Amino acid sequence: MSTKKDLTRKKILETTWHLMEQRVGQDVHMRDIAADVGISRQALYLHFSNRTELMIATVAYVDDVKGLNERLNQLKTADNGGELIDACVNVWGNYIPEIYGLAKALLKTRDTDEAAATAWDGSMRCLFDVCQEIVETLQSEGILAGRWSQKDATEVFMTMLSVYNWEHLVVEYGWSQEQYIDNLKTILKQTFVENY
Repeated sequence: MSTKKDLTRKKILETTWHLMEQRVGQDVHMRDIAADVGISRQALYLHFSNRTELMIATVAYVDDVKGLNERLNQLKTADNGGELIDACVNVWGNYIPEIYGLAKALLKTRDTDEAAATAWDGSMRCLFDVCQEIVETLQSEGILAGRWSQKDATEVFMTMLSVYNWEHLVVEYGWSQEQYIDNLKTILKQTFVENY
């Protein structure tokens, strides 16, 4: 059974999420969040000691609401590097549209907002680790394309999965989500799998 404290914390996280999306990250201050929740700033600080902690918790909350950990289980069922690529693109590529509003807000403000940068960088560390695991798997199977070092391949793989690339292709150029997923799988395998 949820306590009043738990319900207030959830309301804070929901409000932060929605304010970040509505304002595209601009001018989302602790006082604004507290006012929208209907609590004092002091009460807000009882739940989150600073804005960075709140932003990190908000990203984690969104991941929890969207079931990211359950989705990542698809990676565990992959039998080889090619299947890992497909699973990664299925999970992340289909996740981007669901978190696009928050991602865009964090990306837009990360150069001037340390809390947003910390929250985004923490989230991207998970994706980087997945990319690294895929590249290491391709290497261990002897099918990582010979022109790539593991370091370079991981960095380029991560870049190809960026929210910016999804935004350009789907939002700006009008690719369907299905087209994006199918083409990205092919591009990644052609780039990183030897003799694909």
